[in-house]
Amino acid sequence: MKPKKMSFSKRLLYIILVAYAVTTLIPFFWALSSSFKTLEEIVSGTLNFLPKNFTLDNYKQIFIEQDLFPRWMLNSLIIAGTGTFLNIIFNSMAGYALARLTFPGKKALFIIILAVLMIPAQVTMIPNYLILKELGWLNSYQGMIVPAMINATFIFMMRQFFVNFPKELEEAAQIDGLSRLGIFFKIVLPLAKPALAAQAIFVFMGFWNDFMRPLIIMTDTEMYTLPLGLNTFKGQYVSYWNYIMAASMAFTLPVLLIYAFFNKYFIKGVSFTGGK
Repeated sequence: MKPKKMSFSKRLLYIILVAYAVTTLIPFFWALSSSFKTLEEIVSGTLNFLPKNFTLDNYKQIFIEQDLFPRWMLNSLIIAGTGTFLNIIFNSMAGYALARLTFPGKKALFIIILAVLMIPAQVTMIPNYLILKELGWLNSYQGMIVPAMINATFIFMMRQFFVNFPKELEEAAQIDGLSRLGIFFKIVLPLAKPALAAQAIFVFMGFWNDFMRPLIIMTDTEMYTLPLGLNTFKGQYVSYWNYIMAASMAFTLPVLLIYAFFNKYFIKGVSFTGGK
């Protein structure tokens, strides 16, 4: 049996996708290569992907000789990890309540959440700063985590997911004697892994890449997150691009690990068999 010939439109689509992938990956591979170059080679202007003088001194500098870099990474991990966990719990609970529960003001609350989606984050920076100052939460983990531990976008996303969640599973669990919280944590959340995975990836990246909020809230160098720490390698007269590239690779690794871990849930889809 002869294999089917690929149509011209499909070939063209594959060519466009491959070209886009290559265009996207070239800057990443150049940054990875530059993390093993000396500063002189980077600023020389030659566009060589393989280092002429391969060196690990850049990584040695940021991890060993730069005392604050491990602390910056720890700060980012604490803020991003805790913030992501709290977002997953609270956004999912709020979305489930809006989808399933009946309470006074439910429609008005949902409209308010939709309205919040239209407000740019920059508008709330000054009010947030003033509130954190009054609470004494400037230059602290809670100042970074608590104001961002819920997100209107993902409340809306989870609400839409739970609207289409089969009620039969919840009714069966209720007949078996589970409470509303038991149904949510033991039945609903385990079957919502694809939505939770998507939320976890985007929320973690939002915390991990955030530069503006730590710039406003954090004043002590030891409390910097990685984006702020990377900025310290860039001076007024000299920018240490070799250190910046090495630190950027270390900065990218946790995001790749998070995506690799949650990707299987993200692409799998939802299968409501109800077998167990």
